[in-house]
Amino acid sequence: MGELQSAVDALAAEDLTHLFGPALLERLGPLLVLQNRIAAEVARTVRQCELTGAAEHDGLKSMAAWLRGHAHLSTAEAARVVRTGRALEHLPATAAAFADGALTAAQVATIAPIAGEAERAAAEAQEVDLGAVDQALTEVAQGPAHERLGQAVHHYLEALDPDGVEPDPTEGRRLSIARHADGSVSGRFDLDAVGGEKVQAAIESIVQANRPLGDDRTRAQQNADALVQLCDNQLAAGSLPTLRTVKPHVVLGLDLDDAVDQSTGPGAARTGFGAQVSAARARWLACDGSISRIVMSPDGVPLHLGRDHRVVTPGLRKAVVRRDQSCVFAGCGAPHWWCDVHHLVHWLHGGETSLANSGLLCERHHTKVHHGFRVQRDPGGRWRTWRPDGTEILIGTPLLV
Repeated sequence: MGELQSAVDALAAEDLTHLFGPALLERLGPLLVLQNRIAAEVARTVRQCELTGAAEHDGLKSMAAWLRGHAHLSTAEAARVVRTGRALEHLPATAAAFADGALTAAQVATIAPIAGEAERAAAEAQEVDLGAVDQALTEVAQGPAHERLGQAVHHYLEALDPDGVEPDPTEGRRLSIARHADGSVSGRFDLDAVGGEKVQAAIESIVQANRPLGDDRTRAQQNADALVQLCDNQLAAGSLPTLRTVKPHVVLGLDLDDAVDQSTGPGAARTGFGAQVSAARARWLACDGSISRIVMSPDGVPLHLGRDHRVVTPGLRKAVVRRDQSCVFAGCGAPHWWCDVHHLVHWLHGGETSLANSGLLCERHHTKVHHGFRVQRDPGGRWRTWRPDGTEILIGTPLLV
């Protein structure tokens, strides 16, 4: 172990700044193999520790607990290492390839479930040669179809119990959403194969339908925008179940002074679910929304509740859609059913709610226009777009170099 530590110290001391492409890749390849070999030794050693009860030496009940406390592994990672060590006892081909550095720890963890106690018993009862399956999966993991290793393992495990009870797909579905201090949210979901396919199909349809010129969003950003758009479409359709006697919609509370003030006004508006957003974002949402005036007393008691007033009437929206057809921001063209009706001069600042003062903008570009970009329809009926620095975005014009 001392020699291994010295070798790693020597590697860490090497200066990489003078190396470039080929030399760096030549250095990286062996390191990845060594990483796999060390992971194999870790799993083998953890298994031997488990068999000899080594964790008790440090007063702990299990090697999973020891790995969590002494190696600072997460619960899931500690369990994975323990499972891998157990599985390798029954998977000689996988163990050999892992020890040689030809398989990654993640690949071995994917194969490991075939060596579970129940799975081994089922294989024996059906006279399945586990050694042959082990060898076949090891070859898949090392071959050009390595990305399908998980599918191959899944098909094998399903074949062990072809007459098993079909699981209820809803039992394993989970969706958790956490709200952060700034009002943003993050979440995680787990879906069955069919449920996941439905979600992917819906999101992919929106991603592929909106690929504007110059789009530099990552795939993750495109997916997130598509999810918001999917919800926006459903909210706008009015077909969702009622929420506390009203159709579900985005609710914002904003003081009149903040509404008419053209400054950003951070944290000035509050949403129905408790998040705080800027006055600028509230004004953006107010471009195409319903407004309800509430007069409050100094001690916060509502004195008068005005009727909801739809800023953009259905008739005006039909006229704007007929004229513009799609998002008018240069290079976009997102379909009209994704778009808000934007006031070129905001109604809060005296702009008319009229066809001449309106234009269709998708959520992404509606946000851009409320943060420095500008769209305008010229006398000839052509929409033009300007950047915050005053330069116009021209489509099809060769770039100057």
